[in-house]
Amino acid sequence: MLSIQESKQGAQKCTPNLLPARLNHNGPVHDTERFWKPETDEAGKSHAYFRGRHLHGTPLTFPSNYTGAVLQVTDKDLPASNNETKKIEEDEDESEQVEVKIAEKVGEFDEVVVWGHGGAIDKSEDVYARGVEEWIGFAEALHASEDIEKPAQESK
Repeated sequence: MLSIQESKQGAQKCTPNLLPARLNHNGPVHDTERFWKPETDEAGKSHAYFRGRHLHGTPLTFPSNYTGAVLQVTDKDLPASNNETKKIEEDEDESEQVEVKIAEKVGEFDEVVVWGHGGAIDKSEDVYARGVEEWIGFAEALHASEDIEKPAQESK
């Protein structure tokens, strides 16, 4: 399990970019401008060239009550006194303490840019666009208010 906490430096505002490419690198890129320099044209459309390929960006903006987070999992554990969900019942007689790691929130965002080849993505066909839309719909349904009117039961 993870416990999300604010980073000591605070969360930086960022915009994640989902590229139609597989990159075999996981770490910082020190000369970002050399490899990634998106531009916006007169019509407000985002364009970029990555490894010689022309990409078109489509922003997916989250509703105002949602925020994305960039998390960095640390080696620190949440102290047992703060861990309210620390026990999982395996058997009737045994219980096991769940290890809860601390994840620091180092970035936050309210939109994601999905990049596609040969034009802007079709939001109804793109797996990321549909995933965001379906996830938000699922979250809304899951956390819907209990105040939803229920049909009155008819008396016999």
